[in-house]
Amino acid sequence: MSSFPYKNVVMIGATSGIGLALAERMIENGVFVIGVGRRKDRLDDFVAKHGADKCAASQFDITHLESIQSWVEGLLKQHPHVDAVVLNSGIQRTLDFTNPQGIDLSRVHQEITTNYTSYISLLTYFLPHLQVRGPQSPAAVIAVTSGLAVVPMPRCGNYCATKSALHSLLWSVRAQLAADEHSKHIKVVEILPPAVQTELHTQQPDLVARGLGDIGITLQEFTDEAWAGLTRGDDEIPVGPNRENLVKMEEGRRQAFQGMVKNVGTK
Repeated sequence: MSSFPYKNVVMIGATSGIGLALAERMIENGVFVIGVGRRKDRLDDFVAKHGADKCAASQFDITHLESIQSWVEGLLKQHPHVDAVVLNSGIQRTLDFTNPQGIDLSRVHQEITTNYTSYISLLTYFLPHLQVRGPQSPAAVIAVTSGLAVVPMPRCGNYCATKSALHSLLWSVRAQLAADEHSKHIKVVEILPPAVQTELHTQQPDLVARGLGDIGITLQEFTDEAWAGLTRGDDEIPVGPNRENLVKMEEGRRQAFQGMVKNVGTK
């Protein structure tokens, strides 16, 4: 029977929604989780609920790009046995180009930084630690993207673009690490949720006004399916309706990518 092989996991975005649900499922299965988020009160509640013997917390805002290196170094000194990092934090906002005067570019750039740019920095500074664990010690980078990475939704085009960018990046990172002698023990996993009933939607006034604040599958349904994929050891875990979409819409693209890797290489 398959199982989740990682025992000390950093969960970026652990204070609510998908991140919190996955963190709690891991704790239930004997994984020590270091929860990361901006909201100290929620991190304190997380540790109080589960106990310091099962989890820890680190308050940090991943949009502070200039501080990521020192934060990662400090976290790894405190938790030297980290063997997996989950990149989950994300925000979703509308972007209406029919009203360009109403676009707040600072919010657009914050969305890009939160959902994509910060992850490049996090990968850059966490990967050396995972590389030195060596081939006998399994390690992983697990990222949560979205079905909107494959089929975008016009109302939140920037969100979709950031998830699509991350989806593409993960293919490249997976291929590079698999081809490298010092990195091939690091698994790169992508979880692609559909709409899930979380704060991602309830904090968007336009969705709430249209009665769509609770759109999507339940958090329980998502967590059960995502956890099943994680324990199977899948590289890609499309959840709900994304299972069919991913196979149908990406097969040709996947074959072309494999041809690119074969003919051009990974570096």
